[in-house]
Amino acid sequence: MTLIALAVACPFSVTLGYVGMCAASPFGTCRKCNGFGFGMETDRKGRPKRGKSCRRCKATGKRIRVGRWLFNRAQRIYREGTH
Repeated sequence: MTLIALAVACPFSVTLGYVGMCAASPFGTCRKCNGFGFGMETDRKGRPKRGKSCRRCKATGKRIRVGRWLFNRAQRIYREGTH
């Protein structure tokens, strides 16, 4: 395989893999709360305790992936445009 063909095939395969992951699992863990749904705090003795609910994921611990969000937006625009 030539170097140019490899340079084209590598990003294409990564993109295809991300599209497959967005189709199979559209939700990923929240990056702010690490999937807990709330922040971790410590009490005065240093023991971990439950903090406030995460506002970014609304305390579910899951967020929609960027690729799936873009796909949903494009699908909605197309659907409204053909109406």
